[in-house]
Amino acid sequence: MVFTEELVVKEIIVVEGREDTAAVQRAVKAETIETRGSALNEETIGMIRQAQALRGVIVFTDPDFPGEKIRKQISEAVPGVKHAFITQAEARGKKDLGVENASVRTIRRALTAAKAEWTEEMSELISWEMLVDAGLIGEADSRSKRIKLCESLGIGYCNGKQLYKRLRMFRIEREQFKRAIEEANRT
Repeated sequence: MVFTEELVVKEIIVVEGREDTAAVQRAVKAETIETRGSALNEETIGMIRQAQALRGVIVFTDPDFPGEKIRKQISEAVPGVKHAFITQAEARGKKDLGVENASVRTIRRALTAAKAEWTEEMSELISWEMLVDAGLIGEADSRSKRIKLCESLGIGYCNGKQLYKRLRMFRIEREQFKRAIEEANRT
């Protein structure tokens, strides 16, 4: 018989629905707030604000357009939340794409690697020019380079503009960025 240590998450995890809650709770001991779709209402935002103030929040939405829309709405309304990401491949089910399809191992990895937003001035961070120089924007293979980089950094796939925002939002420093570029180029 194999015993695994139970992973307890102190933050409250924001997910999209009941099936996501069930998947998260199979992987870790945690409480969730369900958005119940991409149209966040003031009551749900209020609960997320309160959770952030009391225990912290990890936003863990599906790696698709509606999930990104929810993530953006929460970030704008509740500064400083953490974000956990999985890839589309990790979220792919027989009929849909979602957190509920991810393995226990994938969910644990994503939550353990959750990154907090940075809300202060970030002038010493990654510049747009650095992304262009690294071939992450404007080249035929930029998308594939971004996929590798985003996986290396654990920040979810992004287009060029989203990548710039996330690198700054999560305060990825230049040295960390350079190491991740080198790692992505090796794979």
